[in-house]
Amino acid sequence: MLDDVQESPRRTASDFHPEVLRLFDQYVHGLIDRRGFLDGAKRFAVGGVTAAALLEALNPKFAQAQVVPKNDPRVKTETLDFDSPQGHGKARAYVARPAGAAGPLPVVLVAHENRGLNPHIEDIARRLALENFIAVAPDALFPLGGYPGDEDKARELFAKLEQPRTQEDFVAAAAVARGLGGSNGKLGAVGFCWGGGVVNLLATRVPELAAGVPFYGNAPALDKVGHIKAQLMLVFADNDERINAAWPPYEQALKAAGVKFEAYKYPGTQHGFNNDTTPRFDEAAAKQAWGRTLALFNRTLRG
Repeated sequence: MLDDVQESPRRTASDFHPEVLRLFDQYVHGLIDRRGFLDGAKRFAVGGVTAAALLEALNPKFAQAQVVPKNDPRVKTETLDFDSPQGHGKARAYVARPAGAAGPLPVVLVAHENRGLNPHIEDIARRLALENFIAVAPDALFPLGGYPGDEDKARELFAKLEQPRTQEDFVAAAAVARGLGGSNGKLGAVGFCWGGGVVNLLATRVPELAAGVPFYGNAPALDKVGHIKAQLMLVFADNDERINAAWPPYEQALKAAGVKFEAYKYPGTQHGFNNDTTPRFDEAAAKQAWGRTLALFNRTLRG
């Protein structure tokens, strides 16, 4: 059990009771509010640790987990505004590419979790740039002022989005990404949690999508699965009933449609295990899943 939240900045899921992790997942996804988490976590707050301290320990630590600094000279970044006529009219994305890239490069759209374009997702985009991709990371919260710099406020804003229009913003982003200067015209997409669901959606909506990697994302409408042309690699956490429950019918639909896909469930992991800013991060599983992601993109988007 967690004994002293303040001393160790790097916690793991094993430091928390499974019920606390379940409550946190519900909180993150809007199924309960902050008070609901605190009330539910009280009985696990022992040894001088408060329920509020448990929540703080589970929240992201962006600076500690940053892999590629914002000012890394190996990466060139910019903010890109683009039209989204079927969505919110205007949309915005963070673009990262290798500095001094030689020749056209494939583009990977990065779809964030349900908090908008936070520092972790920007870091993911820069990591992709160092792997010799152009990364385009839209911010769903742009119509509401953009990521507010606070995860709780971001979740509150996210609940106010009109999801159909937001989805259209990402469809528009995919078209813009393919046409970026320096692109080889090949497009992939990777997304996490809510963004994993976006990748599944884009696979049904964007026939030019060559490869998609949804990390623990919601399945798309099953009657649209037949439209998928992309090769998919689906990533699942072991302890993730909410997402995993929808996989059997989605898998059946993919097989029936003849979609080329592979799926991996990583033993002992929690929803969000690739996010290295939180204790749910599983280093071994994340390393393997990310390696497989890069291998798929290199295989399908180059040449």
